[in-house]
Amino acid sequence: MLAYLLVVVLSGAVQAVVIGNGQLDLVLVLMWMPALASVLVRLARREGFADVSFRFGGRRTWVAILLVVLLPYAVGLVAYGLAWASGVAVFAPPETVPFLGALPGLAPAPRFALLAATALLRGILPGIALAAGEEIGWRGYLQLRLIDARVPAPILVNGVIWGLWHVPLILAGLYVTGPVPLLSAAVFMVVAVGLTVPISWARLATGSVWPAVVAHGAWNTIIQMLFDPSTAGPNHIVWVGESGLLTAATLVGVAMLVSRRPWPVFRTPPRAGASPASSVLGSAPSTGSGRPAV
Repeated sequence: MLAYLLVVVLSGAVQAVVIGNGQLDLVLVLMWMPALASVLVRLARREGFADVSFRFGGRRTWVAILLVVLLPYAVGLVAYGLAWASGVAVFAPPETVPFLGALPGLAPAPRFALLAATALLRGILPGIALAAGEEIGWRGYLQLRLIDARVPAPILVNGVIWGLWHVPLILAGLYVTGPVPLLSAAVFMVVAVGLTVPISWARLATGSVWPAVVAHGAWNTIIQMLFDPSTAGPNHIVWVGESGLLTAATLVGVAMLVSRRPWPVFRTPPRAGASPASSVLGSAPSTGSGRPAV
């Protein structure tokens, strides 16, 4: 697939510089390579941009956005909570809270609660701006093309591709790398595939790319600005974080839960009363349940 090849070429060039020179600021550029690749393919094939889709979609979209913002809190409380409770990691919220400054006299639990709110307020807009570069490419383009091509388990395939895209930086020790980089990469692949399912649901069930963008941005914000800074311990990265075993197990559970019931697949936000089978994929193939086989 041309889009995937372009992502490999464009991302590989940026990753080579990042890994070779340690220029981590270029990761911000890297995150927009999937979008750039999709734009170039759309222009070359004259596909247009309607099915990205930038339309918002009303109440259905707002509900999806609320759910995906809550998702990293729920996953974090389960995965990190188990790590804290079992002793494989230490609950240690930072004494400094965004917007409020240093709060050394406040107990850990109230500090964590304050951080849960302020981290989202501080990080969600930058998180969305960066996540948009990936989601316009991964869920706004590649996911639909996998469905159109009748690729088996298109959502899982998209998750595998998304996960592999991160692997070079993990193996280089520059991103979510634990004591054993190969183990970190393997566990991250499970995390990526597991997280792809609710993010893809957010895109396909609403017909809008914005819930997927918010899902990705909220995940990065809450995990990296709330749960990771609140966790300590010599080997905690083996258990939690984006290459942690407990995080992976929790996301597998989330993916199974989201996949239990059929959900519609819309290219663009549906009109009132529209059915997925008629308006979702247009002339493209659709499963009988109105959803792709996960």
